[in-house]
Amino acid sequence: MNVDVTMPQLGETVAEGTVTRWLKKVGDLVADQEPLLEISTDKVDTEVPSPAAGTLLEIVVGEDSTVSVGAVLAVIGSAGAATGGGGTPAAAEADDAPSAPGSPPSPAPAPEQPAARTSGPAVADRVEGAPRHVHSPRVRRLAREHGIALDAVAGTGPHGRVTPVDVERAAAAAPGMAAAPAPGPAAAPARPATPSVPLGAGDRREPMSRLRSVVAERMMTSLHTSAQLTSVVEVDVTRVVELRREVAADLRDRLGVRLTLTAFFAKAAVEALRAHPVLNSSIEPDGATVVTRAGVHLGVAVDTDKGLMVPVVRDAQDLNVLGLSRRIEDVAARTRGGTIGPDELAGGTFTLTNTGSRGALWDTPILVPGQVGILGTGAVVERPVVVRRPDGERVIAIRSMAHLALTYDHRLVDGADAARFLTTIKERLEAGRFETEIA
Repeated sequence: MNVDVTMPQLGETVAEGTVTRWLKKVGDLVADQEPLLEISTDKVDTEVPSPAAGTLLEIVVGEDSTVSVGAVLAVIGSAGAATGGGGTPAAAEADDAPSAPGSPPSPAPAPEQPAARTSGPAVADRVEGAPRHVHSPRVRRLAREHGIALDAVAGTGPHGRVTPVDVERAAAAAPGMAAAPAPGPAAAPARPATPSVPLGAGDRREPMSRLRSVVAERMMTSLHTSAQLTSVVEVDVTRVVELRREVAADLRDRLGVRLTLTAFFAKAAVEALRAHPVLNSSIEPDGATVVTRAGVHLGVAVDTDKGLMVPVVRDAQDLNVLGLSRRIEDVAARTRGGTIGPDELAGGTFTLTNTGSRGALWDTPILVPGQVGILGTGAVVERPVVVRRPDGERVIAIRSMAHLALTYDHRLVDGADAARFLTTIKERLEAGRFETEIA
């Protein structure tokens, strides 16, 4: 039985995506959930896994093609099966032909630009006489913002594809080639070119990885399209640390749950988001419309061998501390193992990043594009502080202290909003009453 590989829904507002690279060719064997291709949308670049084990019988959509969500991208099935398209792929035909004695069968190469099927969602922006390279949603959006005519931009991406950097360079270097800018918010300032540094003895120059390039683009986009400011508070988490120390071993032995401090920070943050929903909102691309989210879909920054990734724990408001600890550990493990689904890397409404996991006291996190808040939790450090006893006397005591840094979009969130949000988290953690959450 053949299985269609379709363009996934990568976020509620994503309607289309661009195939940027095929990781397999026609005739290749693929395992269930093995990465099959890379796609790009205006929100995320990710790998699409194979929905089944088998042979890649047909590539329906070629590289650089933009298609709607739900469009058939490829067909997976048994090597000898016929596809549902207009003909039998070369790899299937080769299986029926005898091989020379002692020589392995050589699969036929995939066509460079397979034609899309006539059935199903149509390939976006395909018109007769159009250039071969169909531009990704992010490139088209940047071109509209800068007023750039894409036909006049030389692409430096794979197969000559126009990249976001190409658009920004064109906007900075040749404004005369731009078409009349479309109405809307002011375009983001173009980034100046980075000067090349001469190589010395033992130096080496190599291209950035694809994931690192994507992270770089998103961070620069975030800084250029939002008014970012960071507020920091110091929190006494002694009671939380002591509570975790008391119950961690029992929960691990009894329930198999590894209770982390991050789960307590996440719970306090989710409760604060419910009390201050402005931090769980987003600003629409028109810059004049605000969407307040009903559910808290918590992004959790995960450090992987490939770079930083942010899987999403959906409906975090429905989880207690134990539930959050389980879900965060689960998505983090699958992200590091490369088995996280593409739909789990999009759709976050607020992000939590544990900047203290490697000892940093605090930093100033950068917003995930589309969100108006990100909370950084610093390292928990024991040190002497002045505390007030119940009788009012001040004494010096050893306490477990941590810094919480909230970066927010000042277009929507005021400093007073940020302070109230942080104070709510601070009071919840310092009270330390989480016993019912971990029973």
